[in-house]
Amino acid sequence: MESGCIGTGTGNQLLHVDLRIDEHEPRRGILELLSRLRPCWKAQEIQMKTFTEGITNQLIGCYVVSLQEPGCVLVRLYGRKTELYVNRDREVEMFQVFHAHGCGPQIYCSFQNGICYEFVRGTVLDDELLRQPSIYRLIAAEMGRIHSIQPKCGRTVEPFLWTKMSHFLTLVESSSINNSPVEQRCTKSFAALREVPSFETLSAEMESLKRHLSQIDSPTVLCHNDLLTKNIIYNHKEGIVKFIDYEYADYNYQAFDIGNHFNEFAGVNDVNYNLYPSWELQRDWLTAYLESYKHSTGHEVTVTEAEVTQLYVQVCKFSLASNFFWGLWAILQSRFSSIDFDFQRFQRVNIEAHETTKKSRTFFTRCYYFTSSCII
Repeated sequence: MESGCIGTGTGNQLLHVDLRIDEHEPRRGILELLSRLRPCWKAQEIQMKTFTEGITNQLIGCYVVSLQEPGCVLVRLYGRKTELYVNRDREVEMFQVFHAHGCGPQIYCSFQNGICYEFVRGTVLDDELLRQPSIYRLIAAEMGRIHSIQPKCGRTVEPFLWTKMSHFLTLVESSSINNSPVEQRCTKSFAALREVPSFETLSAEMESLKRHLSQIDSPTVLCHNDLLTKNIIYNHKEGIVKFIDYEYADYNYQAFDIGNHFNEFAGVNDVNYNLYPSWELQRDWLTAYLESYKHSTGHEVTVTEAEVTQLYVQVCKFSLASNFFWGLWAILQSRFSSIDFDFQRFQRVNIEAHETTKKSRTFFTRCYYFTSSCII
C-alpha cells in the first residue's frame, strides 16, 4: 500500500436516493432502493437476511443466489437518534477513503435513514477466532496498513477523541435535562438512570484523562475506533481480514485504536475483563502490528523489544480512555436507542472497568515497571 499523501475521498458525488425505509417493515422500501442499484434483479427472486450482530443499527443483506456471490448489497438502517452523535457525512467520507486504499467495501448510495454498500465476503469473527495467533496477526497487520494512510498533503489533523467525548458529554447533559419523566418511563427505568454518574463527575474524569493522555507521544493516525469482533470479517479462502462499519472512523491516537481493540477481547454481550489479552498475546500482536506499520510507511521493518514495550505502555493507558468513551456512548444509547440491547449494563460495566483499571495495583505496577511517568 502506498503511504503518500491522499485526498479525503474519491472525488465522486455519492448517489443519494430520496427515500425513507420503514425500520419495522423494511422490505418494500429496500426493493424500491434495489430497483435503482440492481435493476437486473427480479423482485420476486430477491432474498433478504437480517443480521443480528449490530447493537446500533439494523443491517440487512440482499441477494439473489447467495450472499457470498459478488454484487450482493448490504442495507444499513440508522438507529434511532444516532444522527445526534454520529457524523454521517464523515462516515461516508471514511467509507470512500478505506475503499480507495483497498481496505474496505464500496459504498453504493445513501438514503434518508441509511446507506447501501458492498457485502464483504467471509465470516464475522467470534471471540475464539480473535485469540488465534494466525488470525490476530492478520488483524494487527491490517490495522498497521490502515494506520499508514496519510491525510491530504499539508492537512493538519487532530485526534478526534476529545472532541467526540466532549460532544457525548454535552448530549448526556442535555438528555438529562430535556427528557420528560413520561419519556424516561417509556424507555428506561428510573433506577437505572440513577446509576449513571453525574455530569460533573463525568466531565471531571474526561478532563483528567485529557490532561494525562495528551502528554503521551502517540501518533495521530487514521483509526477505525470501533474494532469489536463483529466489525471484522475473516475470509478463510483468501487468508485476509477486512474491517467494516466506519461510524467512528477518523484520525485519532494510534494507541487508542489498539487499546480499544484489546478491550473488545472482553466481549460485548457478556463483558468479562478477565479475557483482556495477556502480556504474551499483546507482545506478539504489537510486534506484528509494528512490522506492518513500518513496512506500510516505508521504514525499516525490524522491530525492537524497546519499541514493543513503549507501544504496550501507551496502549495500556489509552485503554482507559476506551472504557470511558464507550461508557458515555452507552449512556446515550440507553436513552435514545430502540434496539433490544442492555445498554445500561454495558454502560455500567465500562465505567466500572475504567475505574477499576485506573485504581488497579496490577495496572500501576505494569505501567511503572516500563516507564518512569504513569498517569495513575
